[in-house]
Amino acid sequence: MSTNPPDLRPDLAPRARVDANRRPGQPTVGMVSLGCPKALVDSERILTRLRAEGYGISPDYSGADAVIVNTCGFLDSAKAESLEAIGEALAENGRVIVTGCLGAEPEYITGAHPKVLAVTGPHQYEQVLDAVHSAVPPDPDPFIDLLPARGVSLTPRHFSYLKISEGCNHKCKFCIIPDMRGRLASRPAHAVLREAEKLVEAGVRELLVISQDTSAYGVDIKHAEANGHRAHITDLARDLGALGAWVRLHYVYPYPHVRQLIPLMAEGLVLPYLDIPFQHAHPDVLRRMARPAAAAKTLDEIAAWRDVCPDLTLRSTFIVGYPGETEAEFQTLLDWMDEAQLDRVGCFQYENVEGARSNALPDHVAPEVKQERWDRFMEKAQAISEAKLAAKVGQTLQVIVDEVDDEAATCRTKADAPEIDGNLFIDEGFEALKPGDIVTVEVDEAGEYDLWGRLIQ
Repeated sequence: MSTNPPDLRPDLAPRARVDANRRPGQPTVGMVSLGCPKALVDSERILTRLRAEGYGISPDYSGADAVIVNTCGFLDSAKAESLEAIGEALAENGRVIVTGCLGAEPEYITGAHPKVLAVTGPHQYEQVLDAVHSAVPPDPDPFIDLLPARGVSLTPRHFSYLKISEGCNHKCKFCIIPDMRGRLASRPAHAVLREAEKLVEAGVRELLVISQDTSAYGVDIKHAEANGHRAHITDLARDLGALGAWVRLHYVYPYPHVRQLIPLMAEGLVLPYLDIPFQHAHPDVLRRMARPAAAAKTLDEIAAWRDVCPDLTLRSTFIVGYPGETEAEFQTLLDWMDEAQLDRVGCFQYENVEGARSNALPDHVAPEVKQERWDRFMEKAQAISEAKLAAKVGQTLQVIVDEVDDEAATCRTKADAPEIDGNLFIDEGFEALKPGDIVTVEVDEAGEYDLWGRLIQ
């Protein structure tokens, strides 16, 4: 049992979980997966391919013949974390293959760690497999090595990330992800639906839809229809909602057509939850970011969404201390937060990232000012969260069980995504519960980020 820390970085995926089942003599690889849920899906695909070729998966360095480090390059601090993870893998194992977003800068990696066996970029699955084959030749046993029905999962069995597209067409000045992962490339809708069906058949109770820009899904392929399914986020959400699992939408930009999703949430087809990266509220800061600058209209849009679906939960991320941000502009953001009353909020202090156009902007904010603004922003967000959760005391909610230990069952409401949001704890009469159960509780206590409740029989 653990409570959700308020300063959790909002770009991180849950910690990868690996189950070790190794036959004698089986070649085995380990995986360190860093960064966002999209990278975690890449790690799952790599391990699924390797598992199909007869490789075992090791949960630790000592049991692996080689280690794959799937890196993050979103922020300079994330790059430093990736280099540290590579160094640790080299020290503990010695045979390391690097992939992921930071792999788009191979010289950066080999300059720090020249002994890595290979470096590949994001979603370069074939190159990763070739590197593994060179380091640890496959030795499959067709009578023993069987591919699980849902492939290798690095998340608990009851929820799974569902990636619907790669890349991004936005040109935000602070972001280099389009340079690393390319332009928008949507998967065909029928392929997404087939994957989702297999996941639900294998016992997944919650599908977390992810991409770099979920609202733009299908734009690049002109919303093509194939096998009876159209590549448009509204159609896809409706089709996914028919599968019977919880469907949670992440990384949704507030384009006008997003309002078409809200009735589906009011009907219960998809969870009443939108993860929208607003980033800031002052129009001048948004223009310097090269992002849409209609914050006032966004407030109107939020109000309209809540009119249709009063139970809607809104999560967002923001950047404080962006180059040129004045105290007045930051105060506008705080005032906007008072009006918007977002339910779940994460916040970054601005960092330069090599290759980002924002590096060249004038009037960079001093580190101590960024820290002070981050503290004030999080204090505001915490107060809003605490008030919203206090209003839930006495309500009856459905929750999904994530973990059960000796102290309590750790659960999530429909308003909570794994790892980045809060929890609901059941600390009495929980012993018969198991992960993946969906049960009804009455909320009897609230904190700043978490709830406590009792089972309703």
